[in-house]
Amino acid sequence: MSQSAYIFDVTTETFDRYVLENSFHKPVLVDFWAEWCAPCKVLLPVLVSITESYAGELLLAKVDCDQQAELTERFGIRSLPTVVLFKDGQPVDGFTGIQPESAIRVILEPHLGTVPEAAPEPEADLATIATTLLEEGNATQAIALLQPAISEQTEDPLLVLLGRALAMDGQLDAAEQVLDAVKDKNVHKAALAGARAQVTFLRQAVGLPPRTELEQRLEQNANDSEATYHLAMVDLSQQRHGVALAALLALFEHDRGYADGSPHRTLLEVFNALGSEHPLTIQYRRKLYQVLY
Repeated sequence: MSQSAYIFDVTTETFDRYVLENSFHKPVLVDFWAEWCAPCKVLLPVLVSITESYAGELLLAKVDCDQQAELTERFGIRSLPTVVLFKDGQPVDGFTGIQPESAIRVILEPHLGTVPEAAPEPEADLATIATTLLEEGNATQAIALLQPAISEQTEDPLLVLLGRALAMDGQLDAAEQVLDAVKDKNVHKAALAGARAQVTFLRQAVGLPPRTELEQRLEQNANDSEATYHLAMVDLSQQRHGVALAALLALFEHDRGYADGSPHRTLLEVFNALGSEHPLTIQYRRKLYQVLY
């Protein structure tokens, strides 16, 4: 990502000069981040977009907390990402975790005023951030982002995303309640089917033997259909779709009648969960067809 003149990295040695001294002339937003922090990478483009929209009236300083431990300790940073706004040499506002662009602009307005937004609508912004968090496995942060927004507005796409996040977090009953609240079920049929399938996989995985026990059983007997199916359900509950599909297809080939046809039925459920255009759906639907015909 290219950086403008308003966006720069700071170290322990340069912080006072680049942040504190500059903040007497214009506000400086300080982004405390780390390379391992997936939410930090989601947030950075939002901060860059906001900074550039102010055309020099706002500066963005980035602190790599792994490399600048002294600064992390100096400002008491306990979680990432943390963003602090400095003005007149002092921290005056800030937030932790992922926030949508609209919420960050509200924080900045008392200190900078407003500028025309070239950003997406708040709902689209929320959906993009929440989707990225879910893809990274950060269900808790996705829930924290979506729940306050849904208390103010109940757009169906946000409800589907919240349902997915709650399911990933193990709150299965709450996930089903949220998914039931989606109004236009025909428009969001595919997304709902995927979310509901994920809830089903998670419920089926409850009470199953641990992965290590199932793997040991398969080492002793590679044709143990029950262990194969149960391990596939564990993989599905952890969104290891490729591994699960391979196991289910192999089970279908050698024991297609297992548990009243559960391997075939589950394969179709995974296809619905992933969507018809997903590469794994295309790949394994073709393989299933070859086995069937």
